[in-house]
Amino acid sequence: MSRIGKKPINLPSGVTVDVSAHGVVTVKGPKGTLVQEVNPDIKVTVEGNDVVVSRPTESKRHKSLHGLYRSLINNMVIGVSEGYKKELELVGVGYKATNQGQVLELNLGYSHNIFFALPETINVKTETAKGKNPIITLEAIDKELIGQVAAKIRSLRKIEPYKGKGVRFVGEQIRRKAGKTAAKK
Repeated sequence: MSRIGKKPINLPSGVTVDVSAHGVVTVKGPKGTLVQEVNPDIKVTVEGNDVVVSRPTESKRHKSLHGLYRSLINNMVIGVSEGYKKELELVGVGYKATNQGQVLELNLGYSHNIFFALPETINVKTETAKGKNPIITLEAIDKELIGQVAAKIRSLRKIEPYKGKGVRFVGEQIRRKAGKTAAKK
């Protein structure tokens, strides 16, 4: 049995789950609404204050889909009740981040600034304190979308292993390499 798939999803207060006949799961909560299409083989039922995901057979494909859809629905429930937050830190001399609405302007040491348009569902906030690295804070209800956007921003200037410069998540540990050493005579 899938350990993750067989665990029921407990619904917090204010969150409702609707399952249509076509296999579309809609989760509504205080922060918004999310929709997920579910494979027709996987059955999603709402039993009281819990959501239960079940599969028809023990085949490897059904087992993997079972755990996948249970995790996706759980992420949706957490997203509409609490939301998700990612923080990125810009490490490097002269690296800056500002935002005007949904457009993020990044100065990452290239010849031109990078203008990054964010989806409407993501809230962005940039802060720059003197003597500290600039921080970009992303908040959204969709875990998949916020992770994808954060990874894209991070890929604009990957962390290099010698000095540790680049865009990283706050608290991320970077594997550092030793530089060249002088030849011994």
